[in-house]
Amino acid sequence: MIRLLAVIERDIKKFLRNPVVILMSLMMPLLYLVILGNSFQGKFRGIPVVVVNQDTGTYASRLLQNLRAVEAGAKTFTLIYMKDQGAAVDGVRNGEYKAALIIPPDFTRRVVLNRKPEAGLFIDNTDTISAETIRRVIEGSIRAVRQEYTPVRERPDEIFLRSIDLYGMIDYYQSLVPGVVIMAIFMGTMTTGVFNLVMDRFLGTDESCLLAPISRGVIVLGLIVSGLIITTVTALAVFGISMLITGIPFSRGIDQGISILLVVVLTTMALLSMMFVFLGRANHPRVVGIFSGFLNVIFFFPSGAVYPVESFPDWLKSFAKINPEAYSVHALKSILFRNAGLSVVSADIIFLLFFTAIMMGLAIITFKRTL
Repeated sequence: MIRLLAVIERDIKKFLRNPVVILMSLMMPLLYLVILGNSFQGKFRGIPVVVVNQDTGTYASRLLQNLRAVEAGAKTFTLIYMKDQGAAVDGVRNGEYKAALIIPPDFTRRVVLNRKPEAGLFIDNTDTISAETIRRVIEGSIRAVRQEYTPVRERPDEIFLRSIDLYGMIDYYQSLVPGVVIMAIFMGTMTTGVFNLVMDRFLGTDESCLLAPISRGVIVLGLIVSGLIITTVTALAVFGISMLITGIPFSRGIDQGISILLVVVLTTMALLSMMFVFLGRANHPRVVGIFSGFLNVIFFFPSGAVYPVESFPDWLKSFAKINPEAYSVHALKSILFRNAGLSVVSADIIFLLFFTAIMMGLAIITFKRTL
């Protein structure tokens, strides 16, 4: 019993001597609650929908009133009003809006004359969950246009919503592929790069590297590049297998392949550099293990890989603007599902370049080339 108590006491003392582990053990569950609770809110909120009303009649006004009621009440979407139908649809194609509702100039007249009135809805269906939510809410608003009282039985649809998916059929299974690729990159950055440096310190084999006549910049860059090669190969393998499993077509050939490779490489460089900033001075693999779970929740779930960023609360939207994984997910979805070229995702690529440069500089500055 004395020996058993001695072992227990030794292990507890080791734990108490590591303030980082203690702090993360206390903070991680609370951060999980805050991040996950706000990343998966159940109901969609604030989805940007552009409306082009070409009719000044009564029933068009009623439809707009119904939409504004949803905007003010359930807050499912945020309405943006435009006059140019072409600009509205282009905004959906470019990812500025999730949908464009077009109310034609003869909408009220057709309702009055019972001549099959229609409204057009152009939807960005790369995110299937939000697309179906928008479709369902707007269909409900249209059905209520002619209801001047609450009926006992639901009346048959008299006004039709012609819904148009701007892209090919994308199911929820396929929409997860960009997130899976980003997850593979994240896992690769946690097992290469700075992790190898932490393991060398823990095993006491890092002296040879520190005693060699090389600068700390060379050490940092060498570890990041080695991690880049391993992680990129792994991520591309995961990407290819995921496309085969989900049936995503490789529609644009080599141009699409180069775009995907560029995004994967930049994302890997960004995350490897960031990990070096966070863990460059760690000396125990336990710290890496704790941080891996913490950083995964912090960066992956608010990236839009599973739930649209537009539905996040304002403070989480602000974080998404500096989250490199959010830009990577958006770029991969655009390239895969919208057949976008590099010009469309140029903002994502520029951000990843700047983020990598900043993190790389911080990693070199904060790296301590001493025991």
